[in-house]
Amino acid sequence: MTLLAPDRTPTGGSVRGAVTPTGGAVEALLSAVDVRPRRQVRIAPDPAETIALDRDALSIVYVIDGAVHTRCGDKPMSLARGDAMLTPGRVPMSVKTDPGTRLLVSTLTLVPHAAHIANALPDVALVRDFAHHEPAAAALAAQVGLDLTALPVDAAALEAAGRDGDAVICRMMANTVLASVIRAWAAHGCAPAGWPARTSDPFLEKVIEAIHAAPGNDWSVEGLASVGAMSRTVFAERFRAAFGTSPASYVTEVRIRAAQDRLVLGCLVSEISRDLGYSSDEGFSRAFRRRTGQTPTAWREARTA
Repeated sequence: MTLLAPDRTPTGGSVRGAVTPTGGAVEALLSAVDVRPRRQVRIAPDPAETIALDRDALSIVYVIDGAVHTRCGDKPMSLARGDAMLTPGRVPMSVKTDPGTRLLVSTLTLVPHAAHIANALPDVALVRDFAHHEPAAAALAAQVGLDLTALPVDAAALEAAGRDGDAVICRMMANTVLASVIRAWAAHGCAPAGWPARTSDPFLEKVIEAIHAAPGNDWSVEGLASVGAMSRTVFAERFRAAFGTSPASYVTEVRIRAAQDRLVLGCLVSEISRDLGYSSDEGFSRAFRRRTGQTPTAWREARTA
């Protein structure tokens, strides 16, 4: 596997002495994975063809058969059968293939509450032997998306002929494959020490860890500033500069994400409201609706359906 971070020397394979990320931090990141597929296709390109990956979108390239060649800056890279590559779209990327190659190209858009995941990823994450490390997700990647390898069918016509619920199923599959690629990259010596820290500021990181550990606490700006050993004014300015939002908005986002996880598990709305620090079910429902466009009950029913 290869990590290419901005202005850093690439590293590959298992790194001696590499720090294994803590399970809790990785699980917190993976639980936030939520994407909408923009385009997912399995293709067998002409070796003379150059396939440009979308900018400002996550792209996964999984090699079903054959070999793929690409580069990030002046660093050439090749992928063999069973390898996967993930890029958040910050830098221009394109791929070429050997004859007989089949691959999945999955282009994904992170939903707003998961946008921070892109910031935690390198410019390119190359996962060697993804099929070995994540066999179930690799099998899924070999089947997901429109299959344009067998027949010269029209992709638009094929999409129009889809069945009810295809969008929901495709989204669930895309989330599974993406989370598995990130986990494989992080678990086999490629993630930098301390990953996935959300900021290079250790004092702000203490604040973020505290919020995620106890989202139901009665967090005030003063209380969070105290955790980070800063004055209220300095903390608020540094937090907004690092995350592009206010501390209160961030706390609400973490609470709503935690609420969604508990709704899926079947917890009662009143129980969730109390555990996450809301003074009333009505207040919780209003906050949930502002973030998701639905009441907690409607959101759960839609997911169950």
